[in-house]
Amino acid sequence: MESLKRDFLDHIFKRIFLFSGRARRREFWMFEFWAYVGYMILWALFVFGSAASVLLRDCFMIAWMIYILALIVPSLSLGVRRLHDVGLSGWLLLLNLAPPVGQIALLVLACLDSQHGDNKYGPNPKGIIGTMVLAR
Repeated sequence: MESLKRDFLDHIFKRIFLFSGRARRREFWMFEFWAYVGYMILWALFVFGSAASVLLRDCFMIAWMIYILALIVPSLSLGVRRLHDVGLSGWLLLLNLAPPVGQIALLVLACLDSQHGDNKYGPNPKGIIGTMVLAR
């Protein structure tokens, strides 16, 4: 569990504006998991705060919106690097603008394994070298 938190925090604080390079599936999905956990916690606080008072509801709504806005850039940078890892251009993130077909396509692409060896976006983050592919 500690490794999961470390990967998430590592991405948030060290690679927030890094749109070049590659990102493994694990990095991508751990980021998505912890971002979703935070989202659900703030949403639950908003719902329960709404039942308690208008002031609590407004405070939690503001916190929820700040959280969502704070995750936009890290989500985009990680999405671009994940697409780079499978050998595709980061511009494919624009498929999000064509729901639901584009979003399903991006989900499938995010689930694909890394492209073996180096590609034009950098070395494989798994450390797999081209000769290991032949051993399979």
